Amino acid sequence: MSDLTTKYNEAEKLKDEGKYDEAISLLQEILQEDEQHILTHLTLGRIYTLTGKFDLAIEHGKKACEIEPNEPFNFTALSVTFQRAWAGTQEQQYIQMAEDAMAESRRLESLK
Repeated sequence: MSDLTTKYNEAEKLKDEGKYDEAISLLQEILQEDEQHILTHLTLGRIYTLTGKFDLAIEHGKKACEIEPNEPFNFTALSVTFQRAWAGTQEQQYIQMAEDAMAESRRLESLK
């Protein structure tokens, strides 16, 4: 198992235990080694959503979509992030963004 995989698995465990700051620190180490590590961006998006840091969550969700622009799951995850950002802020802009991301997910899924 690679060092990045070991670190990622440990970060997931920390996230599941609610140790978000420790998980974030480990995930940031991974990105220093491989800024394209898709699972790290998705996990950071989830943690930042859970902690109400919606701008950071969206940033990582968008990055996942940039890295793998043909992967429907990434756009579904981004849509969920926008939905949770709306729920946490009531900012209406997130509703349309969530719908747009889900539409892109569906479009990509139809191409498979």
